[in-house]
Amino acid sequence: MAAATLRSILRRNSILPLFETCRLRDLLFFSSSVYAAVAVCGTTSPSPHFMMEYLVNSCGFSPFEAAKFSKPIAYLRSTDKPDIVLNFMRSQGFNGAGIRKVISWNASYLCMNVEKNLAPKFQFLLDLVLSESNIVDVILKNHVILLLNVHHSFVAKLEMWESLLGSRELVLKHLKKTGWFFFFSFEKTLHPNLKFLRDKCGILEKRASLVFRSHPQLISQKPESLRALVARADELGMPRLSRMFVRTLDVLQMVSKEMFEAKVNLMRSFGWPESEFSFAVRKVPVFLGMSLDMMRRKMVFFYPKPSIG
Repeated sequence: MAAATLRSILRRNSILPLFETCRLRDLLFFSSSVYAAVAVCGTTSPSPHFMMEYLVNSCGFSPFEAAKFSKPIAYLRSTDKPDIVLNFMRSQGFNGAGIRKVISWNASYLCMNVEKNLAPKFQFLLDLVLSESNIVDVILKNHVILLLNVHHSFVAKLEMWESLLGSRELVLKHLKKTGWFFFFSFEKTLHPNLKFLRDKCGILEKRASLVFRSHPQLISQKPESLRALVARADELGMPRLSRMFVRTLDVLQMVSKEMFEAKVNLMRSFGWPESEFSFAVRKVPVFLGMSLDMMRRKMVFFYPKPSIG
């Protein structure tokens, strides 16, 4: 029925010859398969769309999402592996939303070997004194863990961050909150940043680690981004050897240049020149981290009649 309908449409629009030169029979087969009932999963000759149907029926994706996410696993001819992976993830505490989130990042996770790859990683995380629910949270924030070699990659990164932050507990705490910092390359990112802070800014690792413990993303950003932050701190007149220098970098990374200018303009409206604003930031860097609305309300309280607006 679907094939006949498509032929009729093509004839009415006088473009059938064009499609015939492009292997019309393949196009008709594709169209028919969209409307046809999908054969039972795991058959030796499955429909080209059986994994789309699988993602809809077994994982709860919409048809549109399933069409998008099924591409990396279109080569599968059976649902045996995906079935095993889904059953394992559910047994580890993943709900439907969590499973969909993981698959949306990389549907190839459905093809992993549970016994050789997934189970050892989960056991390793359990051995780190993480509860089942914490493991789910960690993976949902750091799905790359599923791709790491436990003993070569993960352990090495864990030990490196433990030395930077001072304790394994802190590393795990940040992993549970937001773990993207954990996966940056030591050779390409962390080492160049530490060397730059030490050699160009006179900041030793011990001093900088006081900030890293709260915000490890400061040291895990791209080297060029860190250098740009240092340049902004220099513009504020913050001495690099000041105890507040690293704190200033930490605040600046959360305040865009546009927001900085908005705050400067706000303070100008209350009669503060930019030099006084910069002086205040040098003395108390967290002042810059205050929201624009909060800064306005505090200034209205202390200066009831601003000079502008």
